[in-house]
Amino acid sequence: MKVFITGATGYVGGSIAVHLIKAGHSVRGLVRDMRKADALVRLGVEPVQGDLDDKALLVREARAADAVINCASSDHREAIEALLDGLAGSGKPLLHTSGSSVIGDAVAGNALNPAIFDEETPLVVDEGKRARYELDQRILSAEGVRGVVICNTLIYGKGLGLQPHSVQIPALADKAVASGVVRIVGRGFNRWSTVHIEDACALYLLALERAPAGAFYFAENGESSFADIGAALAKRLGIAAIENLSEEQAIAIWGVARARYSLGSNSRVRAVRARRELGWKPQHASATAWIENEMDKPA
Repeated sequence: MKVFITGATGYVGGSIAVHLIKAGHSVRGLVRDMRKADALVRLGVEPVQGDLDDKALLVREARAADAVINCASSDHREAIEALLDGLAGSGKPLLHTSGSSVIGDAVAGNALNPAIFDEETPLVVDEGKRARYELDQRILSAEGVRGVVICNTLIYGKGLGLQPHSVQIPALADKAVASGVVRIVGRGFNRWSTVHIEDACALYLLALERAPAGAFYFAENGESSFADIGAALAKRLGIAAIENLSEEQAIAIWGVARARYSLGSNSRVRAVRARRELGWKPQHASATAWIENEMDKPA
């Protein structure tokens, strides 16, 4: 297939692009900064200069492609509408990258939420994530398009493209190295489901080739508390001190969205449908083992 990917220079999009190329697909990738174009070419990606606000470009690329994968933003409704316009009536796939913070609570790291969701469980969505949830539903209900949503959990592992680092664990590691203290939100009782980037890439490929219209998949294989993640980081980095931050302190460091929904919340899911429907068989099950044994130490 000829696949158009937004976010091709990012962690998720770049990794998926490389994985698809290795599987025999051709990839055109959206890039804002053409200084990265040569590096994309070396990975086998054909760069397309532009951004998510360029509606005409997105419509044109979607029409020319056999499939589109959005990895640039989970929340940019105008870009999604442009891609849907370009694909309208074609029956071609649009894979959209969402995130399981959509069901994140606001416990400031101090409580374990027993609720675990799968693809058939009615989701409990905080008001702060309502717009993302509604955008996911827009894609799933699009007529004349094979709309698929992949809802990633906490992704870890070294990226395959230009950006080797994910969001949550590197954010904690970078601050730990800079300060000499591993900082977590609250007591770290909160838990997140996790998925290795290589397993996520495998799911995108399966969904591209096999998923039916309207399919929603969680990407998950295991889970970890942030207390355990903090302890693994301390061991890997050789740091003795672990500091428990209030939500206000965490917001001052990472901002509201990351402190509340990425680092201080519970987000517990099970990827039942991907395993049952697509035969997805993830190989990596422990984010903490990866941190302790494989994670690159920040410079």
